[in-house]
Amino acid sequence: MTAPALVLVAHGTRSATGVRMIAALADAVRAEMGGAGADVPVRTAFVDVLGPAPAKVLHELKGIPAVVVPAFLASGYHVYQDVPREVRDSGHPDVVVTPAMGPDPMLARVMRMRLNEAGMRPGDAVVVAAAGSSDARARHDVRQATVMLAQELDVAVRTAYIATGEPRVPEVVAALRTSGAERVFVASYLLAHGLFHQRLREVGADGVAEPLGVHPAVVRLLVDRYRTAAAEFLTTAA
Repeated sequence: MTAPALVLVAHGTRSATGVRMIAALADAVRAEMGGAGADVPVRTAFVDVLGPAPAKVLHELKGIPAVVVPAFLASGYHVYQDVPREVRDSGHPDVVVTPAMGPDPMLARVMRMRLNEAGMRPGDAVVVAAAGSSDARARHDVRQATVMLAQELDVAVRTAYIATGEPRVPEVVAALRTSGAERVFVASYLLAHGLFHQRLREVGADGVAEPLGVHPAVVRLLVDRYRTAAAEFLTTAA
């Protein structure tokens, strides 16, 4: 059986830098596949803001089985509703959807590295900033990501949201200062640059870490998601 294509599904952004970052991430995933994986088609799709939509990409892959990898850091509406609907709308008969990227200890390690790059020092207060969601399952995932980062740093870490959900990032940063924190750093629990990351520059923190971006650990996580699903796909088809 032909090895399944990998369809990387991201949220989408109007930020040109963010779009380039997602394209670079797809290129890095393609390169990481290596060997026999070099022949695996890697496509990118978006569920919001810009195209192509997953249904369009999957329709173009008819005749080739596909593994859809949601490049989301938490599983909310897009993962539970948009992605399955796009798969159905595509009419593609051979599609497997993997779990979302996060939460995962590997992402916590990347957040720690990004915080270090931003100048965080021992003793600094840390806030995990996520986009937010009205879906309780997504908020649970973000809290789990916060726990993982706290374990990675061996310090208490607070959770806050940029757009949807409470508490909001500026409120948490202000509360930490009121409680005596001399320096507050924000861990950006975002995949790529865009409006949400820009807003973090205005929350009053001493430093804001870069988004997770095209880090080798992020790339390996996406490839691992694909390979696990592809192995099951091929076993079932055998």
